[in-house]
Amino acid sequence: MGKDEEFEELRPLLFSIAYRILGGVGEAEDAVQETWLRFAASATRPTSTKAFLAAAVTRISIDVLRSARVRREEYTGPWLPEPLLGDPYQDPARSAELADSVSTAALLLLERLSPLERAVFVLRDVFAFGFDDIASAVERSEPACRQLLVRARRHMAAGRPRFTADRRERQELASRFFGAMRDGDVGGLRRLLAADVRLTGDGGGKAPQLSRPVVGADNVARLLGSVVPWLLAAEVSYQPCEINGQPGAVFHDRTGRVLQTLGVDILDGRVRAVRAVTNPDKLAHLGPVADARAVDEEVKRARRRAGRLSCPGSRPAVRA
Repeated sequence: MGKDEEFEELRPLLFSIAYRILGGVGEAEDAVQETWLRFAASATRPTSTKAFLAAAVTRISIDVLRSARVRREEYTGPWLPEPLLGDPYQDPARSAELADSVSTAALLLLERLSPLERAVFVLRDVFAFGFDDIASAVERSEPACRQLLVRARRHMAAGRPRFTADRRERQELASRFFGAMRDGDVGGLRRLLAADVRLTGDGGGKAPQLSRPVVGADNVARLLGSVVPWLLAAEVSYQPCEINGQPGAVFHDRTGRVLQTLGVDILDGRVRAVRAVTNPDKLAHLGPVADARAVDEEVKRARRRAGRLSCPGSRPAVRA
């Protein structure tokens, strides 16, 4: 098998490692490409191509993460990972770990770790690499890697929700949630939301976004029940799908361009978090991106014409 065939066989694994370390699709793809360039330029064949490439993509991702953290400190508004519609790497023996580790909630917890802790945790607890390979990848001793893992596990366990609802139950609740949102059914939404539900929007200063997270079932239900029907009246459509392994939807404008993603976390039979990504830089990998500001202005004009701008909890009268 040639180098290119070996690399392509391992590409899904390399992307999945990089994405979990970086939280960005574009950054992960760039890290994988840089890994290929290093592999192609290498004059010798490694004993284990998998270990060699995993180490290379990990080191590259750590370097990128260190510089990205400076940018994230200056980020406008809340930062969310780039939405991932499908993990290219699948391993039936570790399906639970893979699904849990790619959830937005888990990726936000990983943000609290140092780059080395994050890399060690991903390699060991998600992909089950041995400590000898991990030590080589992060250029630390095996005892040091074990200590990094202990600290990482402690941080992750402190705030990590477990999405234990079975897939059918989760999808059924999500379907009810999106149906109530579509219909402007504030009461129906309220019954599906956890009391402390949190709605977060990431526009990165490049698209309309919430000035701060909205907290509480009443507040979130009123906001979603008011805004979404107006979007649909402006010929915005949505396609249910899984986002980072959890229920969600991709919204498109009337021309089919991507407007935003909306993902939900479901725990104990309630929606406990709603996350919207409208930053066009984080949507580009999903297809052509809509002008979110233009759609927002269209909706505002429609609400002003209807005379309901001051009544956020009301359901719009949508005419054919």
